[in-house]
Amino acid sequence: MFPTMIGTVVIAGIVGYLAEKMNFTHNGILQSIIICVGGAFLFYFVRLMFGIGFNSAGLNAIASSIGALAIIPTHWRK
Repeated sequence: MFPTMIGTVVIAGIVGYLAEKMNFTHNGILQSIIICVGGAFLFYFVRLMFGIGFNSAGLNAIASSIGALAIIPTHWRK
């Protein structure tokens, strides 16, 4: 359980960094990583409690990180 949680945090951090570098968001690198890690933690615990999600923990982390970035409002573009 603990290695899965650490892997979830690492994958979420990478997704947050890549999303910022590829101009998917304009939040800032640290803010995007925090958003992704929060979304991944939330989905990780939902998976533990209810069993909702994909069979792969890595796929859960990627999907939840992208979902969190899409839901959280970004800076307004001009």
